[in-house]
Amino acid sequence: MPRRRPRSDRHDDRSRAGAPLGDVFGRTESGPNGDETYVVRTIPGTRAIKTYRCPGCDHEIPPGVAHIVAWPAHGGEDDRRHWHRGCWNGRRTRRITRRWS
Repeated sequence: MPRRRPRSDRHDDRSRAGAPLGDVFGRTESGPNGDETYVVRTIPGTRAIKTYRCPGCDHEIPPGVAHIVAWPAHGGEDDRRHWHRGCWNGRRTRRITRRWS
């Protein structure tokens, strides 16, 4: 059986293994309402040093817990919101408990 060539995306400079800050450059996804584009970053537990309140469930995200930071692509630092991973992934199937503003 012939050997497979390695996939080029496995050697991407922005791989998770080489980025101690999480997704340093972020990725884009549709937002909670599906109508707007958001920049999304993954924050590893080792970099989570403050307590935040998740807008998806209105519960706290304590220090040391990996989570997601999302903000509108046209927004700035003041528009960032910290989400539990499960709350962000389920954002289309449940109601948002807190307003973005």
